[in-house]
Amino acid sequence: MKGKGMQRDKFKGRTENKERSFVKKERSFEKREASYEKVKKVEQSVAVEQVVREDLIEGRNAVIEALKSDRTIEQILVAKGDTKGSINVVLGIAKEKGTVVKYVERAKLDEISQTGAHQGVIAIVTPYKYFSLNDILDYAKSKNEHPFILILDELEDPHNFGSIIRTAETCGVHGIIIPKRKNVGITPTVYKTSAGAIEYMKIAKVTNINAAIDELKKANVWVYGADMSGESYSYDVNLNGAVALVIGSEGRGISKLTKEKCDVLMKIPMVGKISSLNASVASGMIMYEILKQRLK
Repeated sequence: MKGKGMQRDKFKGRTENKERSFVKKERSFEKREASYEKVKKVEQSVAVEQVVREDLIEGRNAVIEALKSDRTIEQILVAKGDTKGSINVVLGIAKEKGTVVKYVERAKLDEISQTGAHQGVIAIVTPYKYFSLNDILDYAKSKNEHPFILILDELEDPHNFGSIIRTAETCGVHGIIIPKRKNVGITPTVYKTSAGAIEYMKIAKVTNINAAIDELKKANVWVYGADMSGESYSYDVNLNGAVALVIGSEGRGISKLTKEKCDVLMKIPMVGKISSLNASVASGMIMYEILKQRLK
């Protein structure tokens, strides 16, 4: 009996040792996995910082609009052998303005392109010069119009931003306000998606969106937020006069504090099963509602 007891104790001891060893290995694996994920996130963050540039304009229409504006263009890179279509318009305006044009292999354009759709031409420019909040207000005053301003609360998708700029320009928006942090800047993708409209839009980068809203209120501008929690539909709200429209980020919407700063929250009518709209689509619908009321 004593021998059997000793055997059981030995067996029990070996089992416990194996369990402890397994737990240690599992913890070690979890630590390595967590460390790997941390390094991966840092690498991705660094990669994004290295890739994003604000000194490139890609695509024929975007470059043409940049040439037509007062934008400082360092040089234009054109793919060798590309002589058909609107590229001739680019070359004609560049020659007229004395802008330097360099012919390079298409592979070179592919290498530096950030949109993947440069259409055989890339302009290297002085990075976009942001405006101030007062610049936007003064611009509206110079046109003898009530301010019509768009506020983007942490928008991250450059395609959405470019589309919003394009729609804003056609709707008579005097300027767009974005935060310095957690918001996409003026990247090549934004330029291309805006189809050149960015050359006619004043964009202000502010440290604090809520502080900017306070400044607008001091200038007698009413602030409207586009949010599904709004009690009124956009077409039922009086949007005449000085207006600032707040559009939230793609995933989170308008932040809680900014939402509280809005004078009115309004929503867009929807009857489908999808409960939200793309940021550029939502902002476009309300911008056109504001324009419609102004024209009336």
